[in-house]
Amino acid sequence: MMPFLDKLQLWADDRPDDTAVVVGGKRLNWADLRDAAILRLGETAATTILAEPNSLDFVVAYTAAVAGGRRCAVLDPLWPQAMIDEVTQRIGESGPATGPLPAIGDELSDGHGDTTFLIGLTSGTTSVPKAFTRSRRSWQVSFDASIEFFGLTPEDRTLAPGPLAASLNLYALSECLYAGAAFHTLETFDVGDTHAAISYDGVTRLVLVPTMLRLLSERGLAGGVDASGVRSIICAGSKLDARTLEAARRWAPNAAIFEYYGASELSFVSGTRLAAGKPLDVGGTGIGGPFPAVELKILDDEGAERPEGADGNICVRSGMVSNGYLWGDDGQALRCFDGWYTVGDQGYVDSGVLHILGRRSDMIITSGRNVYPHEVELALASVPGVSAAVAAGMLDEVRGQKVVAGIVPAYGSVTATQVKTGLDGLLARDKRPQRYFTLSELPVTDRGKVSRRMLLDWIENNDPRAKPLA
Repeated sequence: MMPFLDKLQLWADDRPDDTAVVVGGKRLNWADLRDAAILRLGETAATTILAEPNSLDFVVAYTAAVAGGRRCAVLDPLWPQAMIDEVTQRIGESGPATGPLPAIGDELSDGHGDTTFLIGLTSGTTSVPKAFTRSRRSWQVSFDASIEFFGLTPEDRTLAPGPLAASLNLYALSECLYAGAAFHTLETFDVGDTHAAISYDGVTRLVLVPTMLRLLSERGLAGGVDASGVRSIICAGSKLDARTLEAARRWAPNAAIFEYYGASELSFVSGTRLAAGKPLDVGGTGIGGPFPAVELKILDDEGAERPEGADGNICVRSGMVSNGYLWGDDGQALRCFDGWYTVGDQGYVDSGVLHILGRRSDMIITSGRNVYPHEVELALASVPGVSAAVAAGMLDEVRGQKVVAGIVPAYGSVTATQVKTGLDGLLARDKRPQRYFTLSELPVTDRGKVSRRMLLDWIENNDPRAKPLA
């Protein structure tokens, strides 16, 4: 019985007046959230499609939408309406919810652990995203593992300032409801509003993507925003670069910084904790050891185990893995080798530490050599004068593809010669970019993730945000 409604009922009985959820300064205590969700049950169908911006009503609707055997799909409200309509229709055609609906009564109840409660969607911009399903039990296992790893307590106040339509933030909300910890978010992301919430709401824990952490840290340092009360910073979505990490450590000096690697279909895979005051180790591809309750192996495309230090498919065995896809399964997106699952991310293990190289689909093949943009970006971000970098593969008649890189200068300007010299000892010569562009801003999606496809579009269309670096 899970994922979190039995716990919500417990907190509402034991601590009815404590704050449960805050959205943009508007609050619900545990009893109010429970009661509002119970009132919503009568109008909540077996399958709910949520495509709304952050609000208290979103939280209430989501809570009711997973009661009993119900299931919920959370869509990005910024998608084109035609895509929302297409996804809604496909979900409707996928069949009914798998468990009985509870009678309307005085308690919220969870469905059976094996039943589907969540329809997750891979991020889509132009093509229809794939849909996968999750059982209630898979998130219960995830909650227990993440609460242990991150050290979440009922006294924590978590702020996830991004959209609840993104899985990082929806999971953080659900995890807090399970743990009995107050959850804070904003109606829309705003640096000033985020700083105000940290200052006035006693936030102890941040959950966000690196681009948001960079903005908050640098502007927080410049504006004198006190983040000394923040004890945990949890980052996911991409590897933390040196400058973001340094700024975050200066801005929130008492915070342990957690980085983890995972995938929507797999949940958590590996993670690392950088304690407050611990020396920084940046620029590498390592991202810690296996997450609690996760077994990890590197397998080749036939399912044979690779030796230590050799790269291949990052594969996991855990109770957190999703059930698979409702549609869009090409047999490659989520593969299984005798109980070991992979989404095709490539990496290797060295001395118990997982090193991430990147998605096979992102791999650049230049003159017969495999180059992962991720390792190029990490090397570039360690070069003096470079604030941030993004790399991609551009079609090339001679090499097949050539590596190109966009750079955001750390201050003023930086020259191509300075960058090339700075890469000595950091990146093999045959992996280095053939062309460099100076960027006025990072190409990021509306969810804050860096987009290599967007970089290539800027270059191909002579966008003023990407100019050739002299």
